[in-house]
Amino acid sequence: MKLKNPSLLQTDAFIDNQWVKTGKTFAVLNPATGETVANVADCGVEETKHAIKAAEIAFQSWQKSNVKDRAKVLKKWHDLMLANLEDLAAIMTAEQGKPLAEARGEIAYAASFLEWFGEEAKRAYGDIIPSPIPNSRIMVIRQPIGVCASITPWNFPSAMLTRKAGPAIAAGCSIVSKPAGETPLSALALGVLAIEAGLPPGVFNVIPSSRSSDIGKELCSNPVVRKLSFTGSTAVGKILMRQSADTIKKLSLELGGNAPFIVFEDANIDKAVEAAISCKFRNAGQTCVCANRIYIQESIYEEFAEKFTAKAKMLKVGNGAEQGINLGPLISEKAIQKVQEHIQDAVAKGGKVLLGGKPHELGGLFFEQTVIGNASKNMLVATDETFGPMAPLFRFKDEADVMAQANDTIYGLAAYFFSADMAKIWRVAEGLEYGMVAVNTGILSTEVAPFGGIKQSGLGREGSKYGLDEYLEMKYILIGGL
Repeated sequence: MKLKNPSLLQTDAFIDNQWVKTGKTFAVLNPATGETVANVADCGVEETKHAIKAAEIAFQSWQKSNVKDRAKVLKKWHDLMLANLEDLAAIMTAEQGKPLAEARGEIAYAASFLEWFGEEAKRAYGDIIPSPIPNSRIMVIRQPIGVCASITPWNFPSAMLTRKAGPAIAAGCSIVSKPAGETPLSALALGVLAIEAGLPPGVFNVIPSSRSSDIGKELCSNPVVRKLSFTGSTAVGKILMRQSADTIKKLSLELGGNAPFIVFEDANIDKAVEAAISCKFRNAGQTCVCANRIYIQESIYEEFAEKFTAKAKMLKVGNGAEQGINLGPLISEKAIQKVQEHIQDAVAKGGKVLLGGKPHELGGLFFEQTVIGNASKNMLVATDETFGPMAPLFRFKDEADVMAQANDTIYGLAAYFFSADMAKIWRVAEGLEYGMVAVNTGILSTEVAPFGGIKQSGLGREGSKYGLDEYLEMKYILIGGL
């Protein structure tokens, strides 16, 4: 991996604007080749406490900083990310595996949160409420919550970090970020640019570690940390929620999904196929909002299945660093096993393999793009997130039938559907039990919209004007004797 700016490849922990070595390291592997990209500092509880202390000290002055100054720093950080986009994308592809084109897109998306929340910092407005009490005034202000912590996943190692650090820093908070063990290099590279952008020591800290449970427990139990934001599985989110109970932390949890993708008979089938391909196979199906269950109305099922399978067949699997690759490797052998389990279960229960269905001939962590026909609600894929390049196609009779199937899940993150009927669009959009619904499109992520789910898909929202609220406390001030 050749970088124009080699300083971006850091392997030590980033605490208080210093690069901190630890007694242990762990290997970061390239999932496409199996080769070691770097050996990274393996932080433990002591380093975590060190970072929290640095953040606590930094918060005392950062919370009093001018919002325009915060905005300038965040805008410069944004500009530096874009100026170093190619290097940041190369680092991401090396440690995560996604194709370079997708990595470039993620860097731009990640940078957008820094710019957006820098601007939103200027709009953390309060209120004056008419008082029913004589000779008094009621005022409401919003103040930074304090030291924050974030735990981010490997599938979007830059965007998930800035989507949390951006609003925290804009609000006047400091933050300790624990990146996924598979992808710490992208987070550490942001530390390099944070210094260059002028972020004061201790405001942003990165603690890479292979000991996620130890770090998570400290972040949850440490009373100095007032807010925790986590993106990951529902199972881990529940553990963090329990561990945070004793200190009554404010939580943002973006957890598992089981997204339905519905195509009604009145839809534009060709556009629905294109959208379903991009939605399902982006990042090799390793996204929390990718289509996990594709529902096709009976009258158009055969046509859609044929066109969708033909499009999926055209996708090229390989090392994301090479030109023309659409699907990179999966992140681990465990991920491969889960996809295989879902395929085997589907076939055993009447599913038909229309495309793929097995590990790719390239070997390693590569898997064929797979389409399964005749999917049914008794299959694992109907209730469990696959997180891989396997697309199951379900039939449905009518609107009532598909709404019942789509909502029959403990999850409620994202949902998609295609229709040309405006009345139906309103009914279905409002009836789907999901925090986000995309109509006639397969991509919904943007910094300006509130990202998050309901039910067991989590708490809170990230991005948009609402995302800043997650890092602010509301204070009511009554002034009497006037």
